[in-house]
Amino acid sequence: MIAHAQRLPGRPAQSRSKPASKRPLSKKAKAQQAEVLRERRLQFFGREIDYIPCRQFLKADAERLACNAPVEAGRPLDSSGDSAPSGLTPYLASLYQTRLLSKEEEQFYFRRMNWLKFRAATTRGRLDRKRATLRQMEQVEGWLTEAETVKAILITSNLRLVVSIAKKFVDPGNSFEELVSEGNVALMRAVEKFNFYLGNRFSTYATYAIQRHFFRVSQKSRQLRARFLPTEESLKDRAEEASPHEYCSSEQIAELKQLFQKFLGELEPREKQIVVARFGFDGKPPRTFRELGSEMGVCKERIRQIQTRAMDKLRDMAADVKLEQTVDNWL
Repeated sequence: MIAHAQRLPGRPAQSRSKPASKRPLSKKAKAQQAEVLRERRLQFFGREIDYIPCRQFLKADAERLACNAPVEAGRPLDSSGDSAPSGLTPYLASLYQTRLLSKEEEQFYFRRMNWLKFRAATTRGRLDRKRATLRQMEQVEGWLTEAETVKAILITSNLRLVVSIAKKFVDPGNSFEELVSEGNVALMRAVEKFNFYLGNRFSTYATYAIQRHFFRVSQKSRQLRARFLPTEESLKDRAEEASPHEYCSSEQIAELKQLFQKFLGELEPREKQIVVARFGFDGKPPRTFRELGSEMGVCKERIRQIQTRAMDKLRDMAADVKLEQTVDNWL
């Protein structure tokens, strides 16, 4: 056996080339790099990370649950097979190419999105604001980017819901296209606020949120029209707005109070305490997050999270009993 390779005649021995040494950075370059990193840290730690708290995130198998996608999730989103109604613009017609998600898919995507944000927020909370490295920040930002991708899936698969609701709110002051645009904004907000842990379908919660937003848009449009209409028409509109049919009767108001008390009774004690205090239902001036945090021994951010969870529960309860439809029938 040859112990070592022999040098062929006529060929010079090949020497190993040494890697070129890096030139040391100047003080000016180092200062520039430090300034860039400092700005990056300011943006990184100043970014808000909102998510829906969930007890599952604190368990040992949280990551496994957040990664365990149902079989249906393997189907492409653009495999609907549904035909779009006639008369729609190309954009609206294209929405019907996106299939609707099953309940299992919804639960997975909402869990996945909020888990990624939870992981990013908790990891960032352990970092030093003055010494966080670029690699650490990029890891957290990677989770947030993936959360935005999941959010886009949830939004895209529910855009048809906005179209179906917008058709019912078209009036002289709001075109169908304008309402669809406004509804998409409400849908994006609903995806951020939906509490998947309660087990409800997102469409129920989103329908209520979009309708509520449309009511506000319609009311604002009526006010603007009344401001710029000729005097006679403006007076006529104001007279109609002042009609006694626009208000609930004392019996109806009493029914609403009784129903709301029932809703509050179904909240957890701490949720009820915060909602009552925040909105002054106890007859006292409404308290701030900071005041309630000092009173209950937690930070103001925790109070805000509990209030958000409680308000989502109240909205779901109202949607279950079709409260908005009932009030609309009264008026």
